[in-house]
Amino acid sequence: MLRGLLDRIYGAGFVLAALSLVAISVLVLVQVLGRVIDKTLLALGQEPVGIAITSLSELGGFLFVGAAFLALAGTLRAGGHVRVTLLSQSVPPGIAKFLAAVALVLALGLCGFAFYSAGVQAWDSWTFNAVSFGMAKFPLWVPQSVMVLGLGLFWLALCDELVAVLRGREPAFQRAEDKKGVQDGH
Repeated sequence: MLRGLLDRIYGAGFVLAALSLVAISVLVLVQVLGRVIDKTLLALGQEPVGIAITSLSELGGFLFVGAAFLALAGTLRAGGHVRVTLLSQSVPPGIAKFLAAVALVLALGLCGFAFYSAGVQAWDSWTFNAVSFGMAKFPLWVPQSVMVLGLGLFWLALCDELVAVLRGREPAFQRAEDKKGVQDGH
């Protein structure tokens, strides 16, 4: 039951990340079509409509950061993160599991620090009504909160993997890599 819930949570992060990328695509498409329409109208001697998305690059950047952070947990579980396995594949299985546990504990520490720092930054932005510097003033706590959510999901996934390793099971990222046939040097 818990396994299914966690997998749905990681999947929701993937869906939100994908929706962020779709939103970027739609915004860019609207901007490009707006330019095409305006150029066509000018060529026909008509007044341009002026379809433009204010601060598109800034908004696109916020959406891209959201996509990257929201996909962290699911990407870990799917074996999509780059790992250097030269050492772990050259030692006995018991030592390899120990090394995996140490790496996961270190990753948890780093992720926890990033989660805390991003949370403090989002809270400060909300408290002081900080807005972006572009022409359109976006409240900074919104994209920062999405980053915090993504880091929280990633921390949860790292805990999930650490529990699996400590219980003597193979972590999901290793199973995914094995299923894909990922090996060192290939």
